Amino acid sequence: MAFDGGTMTSETLIILALLVPTIGAVLIWLTGSHPNVRETTTLVTAGALFAIVLAILGRFLDGQELATGAFPVVPGVEIRFRVEPLGMLFACVASGLWIVNSIYSIGYMRGNNEPRQTPFYMCFAIALASTMGIAFAANLFTLFLFYEVLTLSTYPLVTHKGDDGARAGGRTYLVVLLGTSTVLLLPAIIATAFIAGTLDFTPGGILAGKADKVTLMILFAMFMFGIGKAALMPFHKWLPAAMVAPTPVSALLHAVAVVKAGVFSIVKVIVFVFGIETLSQSGIAGWLLYAAGGTILVASVVALKADNLKRRLAYSTISQLSYVILAAAILAPISVVGAAMHIAAHAVSKITLFFAAGSIYTAAHLTEVSQLNGIGRKMPWTMGAFAIGALSMIGVPPTAGFLSKWYILLGAMDTQQWVAIGVIIASTLLNAAYFLPIVYAAFFRAPDKGGADHGEAPLPMVIALTATAAGTVVLFFFPGVPLALSKMLAVVGGG
Repeated sequence: MAFDGGTMTSETLIILALLVPTIGAVLIWLTGSHPNVRETTTLVTAGALFAIVLAILGRFLDGQELATGAFPVVPGVEIRFRVEPLGMLFACVASGLWIVNSIYSIGYMRGNNEPRQTPFYMCFAIALASTMGIAFAANLFTLFLFYEVLTLSTYPLVTHKGDDGARAGGRTYLVVLLGTSTVLLLPAIIATAFIAGTLDFTPGGILAGKADKVTLMILFAMFMFGIGKAALMPFHKWLPAAMVAPTPVSALLHAVAVVKAGVFSIVKVIVFVFGIETLSQSGIAGWLLYAAGGTILVASVVALKADNLKRRLAYSTISQLSYVILAAAILAPISVVGAAMHIAAHAVSKITLFFAAGSIYTAAHLTEVSQLNGIGRKMPWTMGAFAIGALSMIGVPPTAGFLSKWYILLGAMDTQQWVAIGVIIASTLLNAAYFLPIVYAAFFRAPDKGGADHGEAPLPMVIALTATAAGTVVLFFFPGVPLALSKMLAVVGGG
């Protein structure tokens, strides 16, 4: 879909990135009684958003300054947007994967005769609008505002099934995410405003030289744990609780928007609020490396023991998210490249795995790892895609996960962070331990006797998971734009 924005101003393009999915949500509601029209509206909206983001990307790579004017809320507090490398990468990932997720959702929602499909597609569109707001936020207030909108717009998706389990999962989802953001994140933002005199994201950090070490240490901890969407233990329970949602929602939570908003915000705060140099000199971020490393290993062990496939994938996500936090905590320019690259690599890989899990459920009604013997013979496309996603999570070339892990390792070696190196090696072995047996059983074990006769899931689902699996490999061979944006972030951050 070619779109260069023509004579549109950069400000108009940024506003359109928020308005298009919002207007799409309204149109989805208006066309709800006509499923074909409603789903066409979803696909057109997703395609239009991606085209707008690509237009913004083109101008950004040409060196243009892209920002909007301020929208005052109260004196000293304003909503404002500005494009920087990490936000540009996040926007590209989220808008691109929304198209694929929409195609997949059509097959899944129809294949499983899911109820309330119109609210489902509406909330998806609103979630993507809020994701664009997060990606292009120019200050902490704007980021916080859209961060909360994302939580609220995805709550109906988590509770979509409407049963007791869904309501319980939804309560955990809201309590943890709203609790961390209101008790820790919001006070940290208010304190930062008073100390720094601004909330604008600034290279080198707005808190640099503005507070003593103890104050910075307290604020840093409040930000890191207040951004609950990053699922840093012990504030991770919301993520496995949200697995009661339909698989396309799980894909949104784990790959496209919610968890990526969390680790995106973590990296954003480290680079633009505190500053890499300030954190390196003060030593106040040292604990974060151990917290992230502990989360990686503990979550990997839980995943290894989980028989439910979605639960295994959920704890894998918790582990993989902390790779981004670990990379940022290393505080080396090249590890910042790895952190940004892992946002993209994990997104395309993990969405493939969740797509495969949903396809298995739709075609075979299987949910447990122990039930998957021989399923690769009946569903070769699905399990072939799963294998590619799994290899990327492990970090095996030629998959995207290898590239991001490689940059994180280089950063750890450059700074002689031996603990980080040990965590990466140990977790890689654990990843292999909980992913490879699934692939082996699917292709090399005989199907269980008495199993239902079935083939692949509906075609839209197979097309979507094949596309994301291919993307996982393509990103290894052609990492150009994501890698360029990641390197630009490292430079902006003080590299």
